[in-house]
Amino acid sequence: MDNKEAFEVDINGQHKFEVLPADAGNLDMISEQDGHFHILHNGHSWHAELEYADFQARQLVFRINGNKYTVHIADQYEQLVRQLGLHLGGHQKQNTVKAPMPGLVLNILVSPGQMVQKGDPLLILEAMKMENVLKAAGEGQVKAVKVQQGMAVDKGQLLLEME
Repeated sequence: MDNKEAFEVDINGQHKFEVLPADAGNLDMISEQDGHFHILHNGHSWHAELEYADFQARQLVFRINGNKYTVHIADQYEQLVRQLGLHLGGHQKQNTVKAPMPGLVLNILVSPGQMVQKGDPLLILEAMKMENVLKAAGEGQVKAVKVQQGMAVDKGQLLLEME
């Protein structure tokens, strides 16, 4: 399986597996009405209801045959960010924001001195014709913006400094 193109699927934080885009496109799933689906797989049939969707966070919550499932889908970019160590857990403080991939700075959403909270959008980076919103890993203050709108950046290039 080519990990560069495979989606990593995590269900309820307990089951992880990879799905290739071609396999995802071949799912036997029929939309019955708003948020309700009929799924056929390996001779089994399920009725699913989409209860919640946060497409930006790539998280979906389904109710299937009375059971609730939280599904997180990580694309190749999110997996790359994790591999580069740009996702931070625990109580670590992120003092720099670096480009997770080469791209073009489309928009800078913060300025020096601005206070940000975890999850606040910092800037938009276009890579491979996709817009990627880079968000604050924690709360803090923007110390310096090291790039300008329209600037091409390399993977790992310093974009912002935080304090």
